[in-house]
Amino acid sequence: MKITTISIASLGLLVTACGGGLEPDDGALQTREQAAFSGVNGEYCLVSAYNCKLRVSGGNRVPTNNPADDNWGLVTGVPIRDGNGTVVGTNTRSSAAFNYGQTRTFAGELHAFAVSTSNSSAGWLPISSILGRTSFEQKVGHVSALGAGLAKLGCYAVRNTHDPVLEFKKVVYDSDATHERAGDYLPLVRANGQRSVNLVFNVPGMALGGPAVDHFPAGTKFQRLDVPTEHGVPSIDIPLWVQDSVGRYRQQSGEMKFLYGYVIAATGTKRNGWMAYDALQVSSGCP
Repeated sequence: MKITTISIASLGLLVTACGGGLEPDDGALQTREQAAFSGVNGEYCLVSAYNCKLRVSGGNRVPTNNPADDNWGLVTGVPIRDGNGTVVGTNTRSSAAFNYGQTRTFAGELHAFAVSTSNSSAGWLPISSILGRTSFEQKVGHVSALGAGLAKLGCYAVRNTHDPVLEFKKVVYDSDATHERAGDYLPLVRANGQRSVNLVFNVPGMALGGPAVDHFPAGTKFQRLDVPTEHGVPSIDIPLWVQDSVGRYRQQSGEMKFLYGYVIAATGTKRNGWMAYDALQVSSGCP
């Protein structure tokens, strides 16, 4: 069993990594130790057996041969697809990072999940477009979130709007990263003019990474599941952070709730994962 130090704010959880991770500011937050445990979706989980790292070691990205750079070279001019297999743009980038363990077949061809594309979103790119394809295929692995046996709760749909104020709050305490924003989990307008949102493998702000594993357009149905958690509620809340008087993201400003469930893609594939409640609205007709 591994131990991770977490900080408990007045609302939600902030989890920080041991050994060089984030630390709370001068007693601003109380701390306690939280045991990481092996769960349904992985061997390193926090709060829920369905809230786990993609893999225990090695990070969330498919590694290249250069430890300092996660980006794989790409052939341009190939289609970018969302989780339904719909072409949402054409790749113009010469490189991209890919999240570990995520492959799907579209139009008879194996694809991998790119963290960012020229559609200003995550998306699926054909593995044939990746330079060093053989090496990539040896390293990509396979990981899928699970949900068999969990009872259904409410039916939701991805919103066709988002809160622009919420977008720029940080999900990680004292973050100085370009992203690590609430907007990474909201249905933003992409380069093709359409809104779409990430389905994530685990909840951000908990030293697990919050990696996206699929990407779906506004209107997509999301079936919430009754996921077990340590606090007995089928959701996980994290605090959000805005800049303090010296420009650091250490002032709490609300929280963000994440629900667990699944999307049935247009291809018929079921994709389990977490979505932000702020990205969803109550709906009906979930499969």
